[in-house]
Amino acid sequence: MDAKGTRKGRAGRKANDVKADLIAVVVAVTDGHPCVLTIGQATLPSGPFEFDHRSLQSGLRAWVERQTGQPLGYIEQLYTFADRDRIGDEHQQRVISISYLALTREEYASASAKCCWGSWYDYFPWEDHRSGTPPVVLDILRPRLIEWAQGAPEAEARRERQRRAAVAFGFDDRGWNEELVLQRYELLYEAALVEEAARGGQHAGALAPMPGRSMVADHRRILATGIARLRSKIKYRPVVFELMAPVFTLLQLQRTVEALAGRLVNKPNFRRLIEQQELVEETGETTTETGGRPAKLYRFRRAILDETVIAGTKLPLARG
Repeated sequence: MDAKGTRKGRAGRKANDVKADLIAVVVAVTDGHPCVLTIGQATLPSGPFEFDHRSLQSGLRAWVERQTGQPLGYIEQLYTFADRDRIGDEHQQRVISISYLALTREEYASASAKCCWGSWYDYFPWEDHRSGTPPVVLDILRPRLIEWAQGAPEAEARRERQRRAAVAFGFDDRGWNEELVLQRYELLYEAALVEEAARGGQHAGALAPMPGRSMVADHRRILATGIARLRSKIKYRPVVFELMAPVFTLLQLQRTVEALAGRLVNKPNFRRLIEQQELVEETGETTTETGGRPAKLYRFRRAILDETVIAGTKLPLARG
């Protein structure tokens, strides 16, 4: 084979060694729990991008609905994952995953033989601070991270590890930042405290993994990215209403925001901000399903989407 043919062959192999797929983080809130749609319990819905798809989003919708029967509402592109070692085996074909965040309502969130819904806190038990700091953070995570930090070979590296852990997890009287979901997961991966870190054999003899359900390949990292994006976005865009029923009480809205954020909001401040920003409007009806006296029913005021300034809930979070 001549030099030209050799170059062509190498180019062909390189092109064939890369493929692109579409992957979805599909979220609903059911019974006060933020849930993610999976195939089995460990795989996010995904499929290859095909040239007959009109667009990436139409391809994603087609794959998710074909795999799960789940209709999708709001969709936005999340991130493109293309690290060479992201699937845990350097000898496999390199896969570029274009991920999306998709939101759907509770009435559409039905399980099937192919898929299931599970709380995202099953995968990230350290992220739910609605009842205070989870025991897993103080009883298991903190001592293991201290052990990991102290295992660094140099003093400067030990201090840096300790600082990163303190910032990510709110140690040493630092505040908890609910948006640092991905940073926390990647720190635990680096410390070999999640099961995915040990799959490639690069962490042999490392500390035992922490509680929290693992996922295939880097799907838990993708899920962490989706959670972080949604926690950030509900503060400045009214995307939370994509997860609400057509009519709802203000308490149901508050509980949904708290479920997503993983922490409580200040009830009076929350209601005042919702009303001041004119995000909702009364339906003139009430419900007794919440217990106690009848509660007013509201709907999202969609006219706000056409206005110049679109405000979000701004999450008046309860600190301390």
